[in-house]
Amino acid sequence: MTEVERQIRPHVITKRGTHRIEVTGDMDKSTYCWWQLLVFACLLCCHTSDLMTTYGKIIPQSPVVEIGKNFTATCVLYSTAEGTADDIFWTCKDKVPEEQYTKINDSAVSVTIKITKETCKWLLCKRRSRSISNLNTQITGIMLTKGYPPEKPTNLSCMAEQSGQKISSIVMCSWIPGTRDEELVTIFSLHCRRHGQVNLLLVAASGVCMSAMLSHICTAEGTADDIFWTCKDKVPEEQYTKINDSAVSVTIKITEETCNWLICERRSRSISNVNTKIHGIMLTKGYPPEKPTNLSCIAEQSGQKISSIVMCSWIPGTRHEILDTKFSLYCSEPNKIFNKTAERSNGFIDTETFPNFIELTFWVEVTNSLGTVRSDDLIIEDANYLVKPNPPLDVHIISENTFPRSVLVKWKQPIDKVYLKLKYNIHFKAVDSKDWSEVPRNETQSDMESFRLQRLMPYTKYEVRVRCIQQTEHGYWSNWSVIAGHLTPEDKPSSKPDLWRVVIPSQGKSERTVNVTCKDPVKSNGWIRNYSLKIQGGGLKPLLVNRSDLGSQSQGRKIIQLHQFVLADDEKSHIELNAWNSAGESPKASLTIPKLTEEPHSVKSLSWFTKNSSLWVEWAPPTEKDVTEYILEWVSVSDGALDWQREDGRNSKYLAEIRGDLEKFKRYNVSVYPLYSGKPGKPRTEAVYLEQKAPKVGPVVKTSQDWKNEVELEWTEIPLDDQQGFITNYTISYTTGNQENFWVVPANTFSHTLKNLTGKSKYVVKVMASTVAGGTWGTEFTFNTLEYDPGEMAGIVVSVCMTFLFLVVSVVVLFIFKMERIKKKIWPPVPDPSNSTIANWSPDFPYKKDAPGESGLGDVSVVEVDVFEDRQHCEEDKAGLPLKKDKYLSEEHSSGIGGSSCMSSPRQSVSDSDEGGDSGQTTASTVQYSSVVAASTSGYKGQTPQSCPSQIHTPSFVRSESTQPLLESEEQPESREGSGQVHLRHPRDTYFRRSPAGNGDDDGGSGEERSGNLADLNQLEMGEHRSTFLRFSPVDEGSPQATPMEEDQTPDIQPGPMSSYLPQLRGARPQ
Repeated sequence: MTEVERQIRPHVITKRGTHRIEVTGDMDKSTYCWWQLLVFACLLCCHTSDLMTTYGKIIPQSPVVEIGKNFTATCVLYSTAEGTADDIFWTCKDKVPEEQYTKINDSAVSVTIKITKETCKWLLCKRRSRSISNLNTQITGIMLTKGYPPEKPTNLSCMAEQSGQKISSIVMCSWIPGTRDEELVTIFSLHCRRHGQVNLLLVAASGVCMSAMLSHICTAEGTADDIFWTCKDKVPEEQYTKINDSAVSVTIKITEETCNWLICERRSRSISNVNTKIHGIMLTKGYPPEKPTNLSCIAEQSGQKISSIVMCSWIPGTRHEILDTKFSLYCSEPNKIFNKTAERSNGFIDTETFPNFIELTFWVEVTNSLGTVRSDDLIIEDANYLVKPNPPLDVHIISENTFPRSVLVKWKQPIDKVYLKLKYNIHFKAVDSKDWSEVPRNETQSDMESFRLQRLMPYTKYEVRVRCIQQTEHGYWSNWSVIAGHLTPEDKPSSKPDLWRVVIPSQGKSERTVNVTCKDPVKSNGWIRNYSLKIQGGGLKPLLVNRSDLGSQSQGRKIIQLHQFVLADDEKSHIELNAWNSAGESPKASLTIPKLTEEPHSVKSLSWFTKNSSLWVEWAPPTEKDVTEYILEWVSVSDGALDWQREDGRNSKYLAEIRGDLEKFKRYNVSVYPLYSGKPGKPRTEAVYLEQKAPKVGPVVKTSQDWKNEVELEWTEIPLDDQQGFITNYTISYTTGNQENFWVVPANTFSHTLKNLTGKSKYVVKVMASTVAGGTWGTEFTFNTLEYDPGEMAGIVVSVCMTFLFLVVSVVVLFIFKMERIKKKIWPPVPDPSNSTIANWSPDFPYKKDAPGESGLGDVSVVEVDVFEDRQHCEEDKAGLPLKKDKYLSEEHSSGIGGSSCMSSPRQSVSDSDEGGDSGQTTASTVQYSSVVAASTSGYKGQTPQSCPSQIHTPSFVRSESTQPLLESEEQPESREGSGQVHLRHPRDTYFRRSPAGNGDDDGGSGEERSGNLADLNQLEMGEHRSTFLRFSPVDEGSPQATPMEEDQTPDIQPGPMSSYLPQLRGARPQ
């Protein structure tokens, strides 16, 4: 050291912003070093003071605000702040609207907010950032303690009880404190003024396990033995401790359910047996605070500097204290301690100026009525270890066409190197990738502002992000920067195009239609502009397909339709394809289409399943071992959209995930083709769904055939797009009244017959289509069953008709076989005049008795017969003379039988009703009897018949038209049977008599001829019947004919007019 140096004495002069050192006097070498260290410390302190400058403050600090009123706070910027009042904004959870701001001056802004129970606890004042990072700077903040002012107590009353022979010195008071909770810690104090003095009594108690002792002055009326304790219920005496004759203590366990009031009482000795409350205390229950753990703090960058506000967080504890608990955050510098009331698990401290390079200590104190606890100290050797810088600024990417696989990433440092020296972390990835790639950190440790990424894919858009931290890696990583994206330059394709074909068989022809399709190469390294297609076989030449010729829609699709051609079944074809971009040509892709009969075998089996919203396909390989690839092809059944993917033939699991964009609830046909060195084999196809759910709509049902107890239902298949899954079955629901029935049919059934239905009933039917995920009901359909089955009514009608026909036939057959008996039942037998007994045929012919063998013949009534002579007969009368016997026999029971001639005249019927009281007359209608007409040459009396002189008249018998009633003897045949004789009334004995002779005009035969004719007639009649009753029968052809009388012969009968019948006694009407 020189002489000059020894004589120098140091003198340091410092000013804010400037530093000047003057050295004078003498010093040794060690002193000189100490002075240098002192100067360096002074300079460092000056520089640190500049860095720890605060930005502003809020007035008032930590206010207590009233709920329901407005609160106004003012934020004042310090001169060191880089900003004005226009940059200030307020946040209270969210940003406070600027309408509530009031600008006081260029460095002060106030805000007015409405205080409610939901208002935030922290009101922060911030400054808008003007840097590129666009990160706002927090200036300062205040904590709002909300609550209500105390309400005025009302209804105050006090009472002093008698104690022994004196009045107790304890005065008990009560009041109504108010209707709302103050939300703040509120102390109630009871004051008593006496003789100008005020005594303060504060009642409080708390603890986990407590003891309470009551001192009592003994009197003649009570001792310690009379004392007992109540806490809701009486406290057991085992918990009491007798201190002396006037004091008893009690010990109770405090829990959350323990009562709020502990009361000391005295047993009563009076007749009323009313205990006396001596005193009581209110128990405020809670837990002592727990020790906070895991304390950590952070200081963020604000602008170009580090913020003076240090944010800390911790774990407060596992239980709630219940009591009002205060959390305080402390920060200690070498010569100063900062503290701030904090939230339960976080808080902040404003250090005014961030203490770079200074050691800091942080801790948390928790205090409530039961005690205070302090966390472990967090010692930070260097305050910069708390810093979290802002992310790098202006991150961007630069590429070069000559390097298609490399780009340059550039950025700017967020903070000046004076404060922090940083290292960086770089992530990058392709846009369509999910995973980020990281640049090794040892390559970015130095202080840099750019980095080159290599081994990238050409013509690929990459994204890059960057973050930073101190080089020592103390502190915190910044947030990631804004992502920068860039497209790398093109390079010639490094993979071949994905070539495929779709073969469509022709209907009725031995040929196939081949559609050649492809996808861009996986590593196209650029935009494919055209394809070079060469088809060998099928007579086609090489083709050049320009990508622009495919149209704008095709450019946006993954599947490119290249060409279509027709190929015969017995021909094969070989296809080659190259892709081109701006940088060059891709490798060649080839595909062979074999003859139809030479297609290789397919895979043995194919199955599918879904897992994690993906479709997986599994197959069994074919028997051939030379499979190079597998093509997985899927086609949308609804719109025919096609896609495929390739799988390596060496895939030992034979399992693959479909990587296409499959839609849920949509059916696809998935096919697996084995590829034998570019030659596809036969496919194996399965229908699949990525996900299934219930059909959109249900089946529409209707009836196709109806019966009485059955009905056939049919429904159409749900459209494929509405099925949304594989139909597993159909459920039929049919309801009548309140009874509902179900029937399940397979999925391939579209009709079903419901049986055992009720006829003529109304049914409501609907069908549900079900998948594995659920079912959907179709619309309801109403039908009515028939009352009769088709054909049943016709059967009933036919049965009735057949039954009726059978009855008719039976009746007819019965009538045929029983005709005689039926005729007798319907038509009673008519008496036959031929069997009647004629009392007198004439005076000349007496009657004789009936022969015994003819007594059974029917009787006839007596009929008057006029025998006249007529010389001339009409030609018609001759024709009626010869009457056949069989004719009369066939007509013997007829009531209307009789011959007709020009000589006969009809007579009126005689009704039986005119017979008066004749009980034997039973016939309701008149019966026409036979009449005997004797043909003669003379006409009837009073008639002049037309003469036929040339003809000879022979007497004959014809039927009479008489309506005369039955004879009495014939009505009562039993009288004859009993006596064997016929009894006739006298008036009827002469019913038959000789006919009177003709008048003078008659020119008939002589009387002898007429008498001879009558005799012949009588003989003929009497010879046939041999009975007293005359029975008529036709004249035999061989019987002798009566000879007509001569004209001049005079008859025996006297001429004169005479009626045809005699007067009748029983009501016969005149003829």
